[in-house]
Parts: sequence; structure tokens; C-alpha cells
Amino acid sequence: MLTVRARPGHATQGLLGAGRLVFPCALGRGGISAAKREGDGATPLAAMRVLSGYFRRDHFRSARVTRLAMAPIGPDLGWCEVPDDRNYNRPVRIPYGASHERMLRDDRLYDACLVLDWNIAPRRRGRGSAIFFHLSRPGFSPTQGCVAVTARTMQRLLPLLSDRTVVKVLR
Repeated sequence: MLTVRARPGHATQGLLGAGRLVFPCALGRGGISAAKREGDGATPLAAMRVLSGYFRRDHFRSARVTRLAMAPIGPDLGWCEVPDDRNYNRPVRIPYGASHERMLRDDRLYDACLVLDWNIAPRRRGRGSAIFFHLSRPGFSPTQGCVAVTARTMQRLLPLLSDRTVVKVLR
């Protein structure tokens, strides 16, 4: 289990615990919320299982050293974020008619991107989409609701993770 708490006095930055190890992380621009909604920028206050992941073959080779199912990110991979769409909070092939997030990002945040089971099954319209565990920006600037760590931290954690790992966001 990985535990995540906000850093005291910093609602958008956190501390991620993995056993005895503690790493800094970025949280959503809306802090941690028990009432997560699409577009609020909050990280859900929840226990979320790691389902699988994606990685950039050209940038993040360490993704092969894990027990998680990891798929390479191609130029046609997107993630639907429209609550009324039939593929809401699911991967889609782009171009796609409804609004979606492009997974092949120039900013490298998704060079290693793990899918958390927030609002996956059952999916509830408007409860939030694309809640991932991914790479952080320099300085741990806020995410759109995800948990993010440095590439070095991700490389350290990946060998320890499986589809039984839970990311527990606490207050």
C-alpha cells in the first residue's frame, strides 16, 4: 500500500509513503476532496487500486521492470473526459469526437502513467476522470487531480507495484 497525505500548509503538495520510505508528491490544484467532481482539480480522498499503466518507450524504459500490465503510449491514445459520452473515463482512440486528454504529451508527465481505479467500475457521470499516478512537474506544481512523483521516485516504486497495490489518499 502507498499512502498519500497533504504536506502541512501545502494543500497541493503531498508526502507519499511506501513502507518506511517517504517521497514528495504533487496533488490536485483543488487539494484533497471527499466530494470529487469532474473539473474540480481535486485529488480524491479514497483508497484506489493501481489497475495498469502506460509508458513512453522512447523516454521511460524502466516501465518494463514491474509486475503491472504496462502498455506503450502511441500517438492515437486518448482518455475521454466528457461525462455524457459512452466512453467517459476510458481510454479512446484519437481522433475522437468528444473532448479527451491526449496521453502522448510533450511535457513528459505521462512518460510513466498508472491508471487508478477511481470511478472506473462502476463509472458515475461527473465523478471525475483520468485520475492517474504519473510523473510530476518540476517543483511539484499541482496536477488536475492526480498524484505525481519524480521520474526517479517512479523508477524506484515500479518494481514494488502490482495490480494489488492500493494508493490510499488520506487527510
